Parts: sequence; structure tokens; C-alpha cells
Amino acid sequence: MSRAPYTFRQSDLTRAVKAVKAAGENVARVEVDSAGKIVVVTVRPEDAANGEKSGKNEWDAVLQ
Repeated sequence: MSRAPYTFRQSDLTRAVKAVKAAGENVARVEVDSAGKIVVVTVRPEDAANGEKSGKNEWDAVLQ
């Protein structure tokens, strides 16, 4: 079996993230589905400073 062709390129992801940052938003994560749809999830600056919605939770400090 051969691999299916790629549905997106690294440059597509880079372009999307740069556009979101240029709009003044902070990127929390990027999701790409099997159809190639790119979703950029943002986080508010005050939440990013507090560690909320940025991939951290209250257990991260306990486990360190």
C-alpha cells in the first residue's frame, strides 16, 4: 500500500499561524484533520499569562 497524498503543506501551517499572530492573537494550538482543514485555536493574553488554556493545569506545578 502506498501513502495517500498530503492534504496540506508546512507553508500552509506557517502562513496560518503568522496571520493569527499578525491579528494580535496568541496561538494555543493548531489542529489539522485528515481532510487537510487547518484550525488555529487562540488563547487570550491574560489566560496565557496564568497558564490557563495553554496546555497547563494545576497538576503541572504539583508534579514538578
